[in-house]
Amino acid sequence: MAGTLVLEFIAFMLALPVVWKLGSGVSSIGFTIVAVLSVLMLAAAFVQRRPWGLGVALALQVAMVLCFFVHPAVGIMGAVFAAVWAYMLYLRHDVARRMREGQLYDQLGHPPGYPPEQTD
Repeated sequence: MAGTLVLEFIAFMLALPVVWKLGSGVSSIGFTIVAVLSVLMLAAAFVQRRPWGLGVALALQVAMVLCFFVHPAVGIMGAVFAAVWAYMLYLRHDVARRMREGQLYDQLGHPPGYPPEQTD
């Protein structure tokens, strides 16, 4: 999840100069808001091991989706990353459930005769 925050930081920072010039552009305040949120995402990547790290990341994600009001392109990018976060949370839940039930491939054990006995 920290890697996704770093990728999101890179994507938004690379998009800022583009939306600055795109169409009517963004205001200085809008530019500053998106830049500060992007830097906060980078900082949040370093606290993902904390119990509150996921909450911080999700709050920043909601803020980026709300940046649609700053510039629609930024809000759409936020929505795409929100979909990525939703999928990651689904996978996290699914793996945790499988671990509890002992259904992960590594937890199932090996078939009889594995590993093959060596004959000399």
